[in-house]
Amino acid sequence: MKLKMALPKGRLLAPTAALLERAGWGLDGYSDKARLYRLKSRVFPGLQAKMFQEKDIPIQVAIGNYDLGICGLDWIQEQLVKYPSSAIIRLKNLGFGEGAIYAAICTDALRGNQLITRDETVRLASEYPNLAESLAQKLRLKRFSVYPLWGAAEAYPAENAEIVLLFCKNEEELAGRGMRSLGKVVDFKAFLIANKESLKSKDMSALLTSINEHLQQTVEYLSDDYAPHLSFLTQRVVPQAVDSSTVRLALPDGHQQVHVRRILDAVGISLDDYPSSTGNRRPKSSLEGFSVKVIRPQDMPLQVANGNFDLAVTGRDWLTDHLYQFPASPVRELIDFKYGRVRIVAVVADEVQVSTTEELRALRQNRDTPCRVAAEYVNIADDFARVNHLGAYRIIPTWGATEAFLPEDADLLIENTETGSTIVRHNLKIIETLFESTACLIGGTTLEPNQVKRERMESFVSLLKRAVAALT
Repeated sequence: MKLKMALPKGRLLAPTAALLERAGWGLDGYSDKARLYRLKSRVFPGLQAKMFQEKDIPIQVAIGNYDLGICGLDWIQEQLVKYPSSAIIRLKNLGFGEGAIYAAICTDALRGNQLITRDETVRLASEYPNLAESLAQKLRLKRFSVYPLWGAAEAYPAENAEIVLLFCKNEEELAGRGMRSLGKVVDFKAFLIANKESLKSKDMSALLTSINEHLQQTVEYLSDDYAPHLSFLTQRVVPQAVDSSTVRLALPDGHQQVHVRRILDAVGISLDDYPSSTGNRRPKSSLEGFSVKVIRPQDMPLQVANGNFDLAVTGRDWLTDHLYQFPASPVRELIDFKYGRVRIVAVVADEVQVSTTEELRALRQNRDTPCRVAAEYVNIADDFARVNHLGAYRIIPTWGATEAFLPEDADLLIENTETGSTIVRHNLKIIETLFESTACLIGGTTLEPNQVKRERMESFVSLLKRAVAALT
């Protein structure tokens, strides 16, 4: 009997690999250096295992693509709080990967009074938007907005959000990020989960017994009631005052930082601790009247559109994805930086006998099942499937490692590639290039009413245009 298991990358990879080695699974290549995501077992020939980003695993198990999976309870609860009837069974607390989701705020932003009686909108930002919304409802906040993030939630308080929900191992780690805990929302460890129907119809006894016998300690289930008695029910969050003429600039984290620094250096703009070896997300600059934060490029278009930032350095791919979802969004490209060039492409498995989108459309015409399209760019993917008349389709959101989904868990990918080598290495092929993306500066489409701020922004844009001209 064939059994399919989803295994985590990232924070849980090492302890999960150690557990499965003790359990004698004989998995080849399950390590952080793995170049391919499909794993074979020397002990269980019927087992098909694949590596995923951890947050993708609950939905893959819930929809029945995988019989078993290992991931943190935080991502399970993020799934279940919005889709409580999901076909996920929590089989075993594995006793490692401990941590918590904390509701938190900047240390110096707390005042007295009651948050729940606040008349102004309370802004919550998090990678866990479903848990954030559920928390706001349980607290009976009068008005609230939830900002879904790709990460770096600690950068948002107090100017851009009153409360953030984020993962930390403990309050000491939270304090090290410049945050103060207002209370735990979820206390969790890694869990072994199963698809409800698979558990009824398939014999998993050998796999489950081997894991259970080799856990290092006895572990208990956690309570289903994830919302605790939060300590901030009697507190109020007061945003820090920001001068209305201050320009709020968002710079990217990750690999783009070196390129951004090169452009800033070319026009004599100094920026302390960027890139940062300590994870500092508030670097100091020589720009008078500017406030700088470091956040994820994926989040920038929505943040600029919402007015949380005035200018941001992101990629045209993320701006395009945002505009496909919100065509009238008040955000636009101001400068093409001409670096970080990638292609956004449509990809299928080598074994699929098509070489163009037209051929894929013809192939799909006779299929009864929906075309499964996996992508980080969910709005670009939705537009592509609809415009190209692929028939019934289903968008599968991913958070990286998208190439792992073909061919078992998706029929088509919308992916970015620089050289195409990763696509070829995973036995995939490109059937269409949608567009090219480079890094860019984005800003709002409306005229800034504050003259001082407007002049600062115009001067900054002019400086960067000169730097791009000098460097290209």
